[in-house]
Amino acid sequence: MHVLITGATGFVGRRLTAHLIADGVSVSCLSRNPDKALSRLPGLLAAHAWAPGEPLDAICMVGVDAVVHLAGEPVSGRWSDEKQRRVRASRVDGTRTLVNAILEAESPPGVLVSASGIGFYGDGGEELLPETAAPGDDFFARLCVDWELEALRARHGGLRVAVARVGIVLGPNGGPVALMRKFFGLGVGGPIGRGTQWWSWIDINDAVRGLALMVKDDRFTGPVNLVSPEPIRQRNFALALGVALSRPAVLPAPTLAVSLILGEFSAEVLSSKRVSPERLTQAGFEFERSNVLDALSVATGSSRKVNLLAPTLAAAILGLAPFVPEPHLLGKIRWIAGGGLGMGPLDALDLLFHGAPWVWLLGALVLRLGAGWTRKLFGRSTEA
Repeated sequence: MHVLITGATGFVGRRLTAHLIADGVSVSCLSRNPDKALSRLPGLLAAHAWAPGEPLDAICMVGVDAVVHLAGEPVSGRWSDEKQRRVRASRVDGTRTLVNAILEAESPPGVLVSASGIGFYGDGGEELLPETAAPGDDFFARLCVDWELEALRARHGGLRVAVARVGIVLGPNGGPVALMRKFFGLGVGGPIGRGTQWWSWIDINDAVRGLALMVKDDRFTGPVNLVSPEPIRQRNFALALGVALSRPAVLPAPTLAVSLILGEFSAEVLSSKRVSPERLTQAGFEFERSNVLDALSVATGSSRKVNLLAPTLAAAILGLAPFVPEPHLLGKIRWIAGGGLGMGPLDALDLLFHGAPWVWLLGALVLRLGAGWTRKLFGRSTEA
């Protein structure tokens, strides 16, 4: 079998390429930098130059049995109008160009597995979302609808088309964990927004196995939710990441701050998507990691012992810094105990600033003393 992959050097693509090659499949790829792809992907049969949206010669389809389309502009970073344009063009225009080349081939491949996202569903609230659920109406939902329609055009050439609606992929050296661990590693992570929104995730090895199954199994046509069967509340995801990193995860990121930092992309982070992998489970697919703490522990590497030095120093320096005529924190606490008479907004802000290190220290102590209990909690349930 010969599989052609776009996005083969990406976070998921690298592992899918290695998985297929180890399984005896011949793999070639389309890449902006073919030489880089050949050097980074041992065992690759060939690499053809292509950037999504640019014209693609159908000759690259010669001898290809299946195409897996994963290429797309990264969504990380602050969103501007130009960022939105690039994200949309790379997915919609890129898929259109790829499908055109497939349809123009003298002997087209038999299968197209094209990536999409659970952004298709918009903000689903508490609703459980199987593949039959209706699309949402925000930017990402409209993007996914148009993206999938371009992929489904390949059916006109007689191809079996499977659309993988991919959730949050957890794995080492990439994905959202690589960004989030920078903050959580410093002990300043916590719930995002209200924290009650559902996050639907999948371990990267399960994602790769699911994609490989879609390539080979004729039962998979149309949309397939590529997510774990155990979605999780965002606040519990934050707690699990803190446990995996042996760091406190008690400092929330307010909705307004997230919106200011991420722009349009904040809607994806703050919205609720309780997605069900109905098609996969009906096909008997067995998830290797359906517990988010297990997946995050693997994604972050070996857990480290909770270090109390940094929060202790911060609490000592900021929390007890001298303030005429009395220490910051202790003086303000006595002020509050006395009824808070005369305390203005700046005084309250000052109290918050100097009290934060003590909250950090308390969280670290709780994590140090309660790590075993927390791990047992996640072993029982992550849904509540």
